[in-house]
Amino acid sequence: MWSFKVTDQPLDPRALEAELADPRNGGVVTFLGVVRNHSLGKAVSYLEYEAYEPMCAKIMGQIAQEMADRWKVQEVGIWHRTGRVEIGEASLLVVTAYPHRREAFEAAMYCVDRIKEILPVWKKEVWTDGESWVEGSAHVPAAG
Repeated sequence: MWSFKVTDQPLDPRALEAELADPRNGGVVTFLGVVRNHSLGKAVSYLEYEAYEPMCAKIMGQIAQEMADRWKVQEVGIWHRTGRVEIGEASLLVVTAYPHRREAFEAAMYCVDRIKEILPVWKKEVWTDGESWVEGSAHVPAAG
């Protein structure tokens, strides 16, 4: 089973784990990408995420298929927040499940890396003295 979601609501890892539960799996890996209070030496106040939602489900499906082809992982969940996300809140939730732990871990790591590479979601860091759209490790100054 695959589960994909782009939402402006808080992410609930227990809900996604329950949705993907299957007694065949002995390894369930849950990854939360959590907003931290600093970046590149600056204090971060909060983040804002925008997504091209019509493409997100398609790209999430592509990533899940890549994982299924490589590791035969059947249970994959990818949920991403949009809008304002506060320090300490999760902006990304990935759950992978497999009969064995190694494949579940490897697939989860691959999934997070691919999300960063190709998912049409953009992040803006907001500080007390400004803001900037972020792409990978490069910062793009915000307009205005």
